[in-house]
Amino acid sequence: MTRISLPASIDTAPEASQPLLEGVNKMLGSVPNLFRLTANSPAALEGYLGLNGALAKGALDPQTRERIALAVAQLNGCDYCLSAHTYLGKNIAKLDDAEIAANRNGTSSDQKADAAVRFAVALVKNRGQVSEGDVSAAKLAGYSEAELVEIVAHVALNTLTNYLNEAFDTPIDFPHVAARRPGSLYRPNTKGSDDVTATSSAF
Repeated sequence: MTRISLPASIDTAPEASQPLLEGVNKMLGSVPNLFRLTANSPAALEGYLGLNGALAKGALDPQTRERIALAVAQLNGCDYCLSAHTYLGKNIAKLDDAEIAANRNGTSSDQKADAAVRFAVALVKNRGQVSEGDVSAAKLAGYSEAELVEIVAHVALNTLTNYLNEAFDTPIDFPHVAARRPGSLYRPNTKGSDDVTATSSAF
């Protein structure tokens, strides 16, 4: 049970949010609970969708965007976002299990992407107060200044959704992946099952 209202359908959402949710439904084929919950504030939903849409057309490739989302969700302890981005990482960005585990641990097997993920992790851990060395490392890996700005923007975007979901206990409508405690990196369970459990997904 969420701590605030979760509109059961597009028609029961605030009127100003309904066309925005229709757009989500058209794009995704469903309206995940994050969007339903955010729809309580048409302004917040419009802002979230606007930044998300703009960044999707940015310089960072979809794989790097998902890697950053996984790392940020792990550090912020957001089960909803970790579940969603594990699903999207596997099925849309085509990241394998080893790469997803690396991303949750704040790294990447791809040399350039590793710098982006590490920079994102530094941003979260230091509340934006990264060092000159953190910025230089990302530049040396080949990221442009535009891409560096986008990495910060993606961290901010993912932090927004992490906080929304954790603050209001959004029901998870993806196969469930547990982040465990906030601020911790991922430690895979070599025995197999680890922290992934299947649930009935509405997506």
